[in-house]
Amino acid sequence: MSSLAGKQGPRYRHAADDGAPYETIAVEKLTPIIGAEISGVDIGQLVEGDARSIRQMDEIHRALAENLVIFFRDQHITPKQHLAFGRKFGELHFHPAAPHEDEDPALMKIYADKNSPRANGEGWHSDVSCDLEPPMGSILYIKQCPPRGGDTLFANMYAAYEALSDRMKAYLDGLTALHDGEPIYRGLYANYGVADRPSYPQAEHPVVRTHPVTGRKALYVNRGFTRHINGIPRDESDAILAYLYQHAENPLFQCRFRWTENAIAFWDNRCTQHRAMWDYWPHTRSGTRVTVKGERPV
Repeated sequence: MSSLAGKQGPRYRHAADDGAPYETIAVEKLTPIIGAEISGVDIGQLVEGDARSIRQMDEIHRALAENLVIFFRDQHITPKQHLAFGRKFGELHFHPAAPHEDEDPALMKIYADKNSPRANGEGWHSDVSCDLEPPMGSILYIKQCPPRGGDTLFANMYAAYEALSDRMKAYLDGLTALHDGEPIYRGLYANYGVADRPSYPQAEHPVVRTHPVTGRKALYVNRGFTRHINGIPRDESDAILAYLYQHAENPLFQCRFRWTENAIAFWDNRCTQHRAMWDYWPHTRSGTRVTVKGERPV
């Protein structure tokens, strides 16, 4: 039985507020808690910026805030349009280690085939949370995907925080944790011929952060980058983090996206975690990712 359910019903009860209807896009939720597919949008035309596009952009901003991760299928965009779409949401982030496509360092290469030693994003994480100012969001465009498998899972960190007991929330209040890219990134992209940098980012962030747009609190530790909670004994930190990781990965908080060719996923790194499944060997999965700069978590 899930630790979030009992004889009195679920400990976490999500009450979705659908709000006003959308006018220029259609939004179909994957689950009540996280994720939605967006239709009625041609991103290639959207970045050109006519009057309808401006209204659509407003509604896409709203859909992202309400659903945390949004998906667009059957999009045929150029690298230039991919970058332009990202810039609609802010300045672009350069990955501290990964290879990039073409000449633009903001266009991250995503690729795995039968000869790859690894695939991107196999463990639960929030992108580059080791940066002093971690990314606001990531926009992944998959152009080639396997016939089956290769799904990406996303988890709602607002819900993960809200489902904690009041005592645990009080304990975590004010704590910070170290996020370190060194153990993750050193040697990670050697198969692409990428040389290691002298050092990789590390930063201390709140264990619980407040989203700068919605004002909601979200759990902000992840298996990929978080090393320890500051100011408490290491064994206590290990135990608390182990519990928080297991809690955050509860399927109740998740949605699962099945990729099709030329689909796009756009997720908010400030309130989600995600995990890519590498269950499609020996097939190929490839595309590009554009990441939008964020702010220092508080």
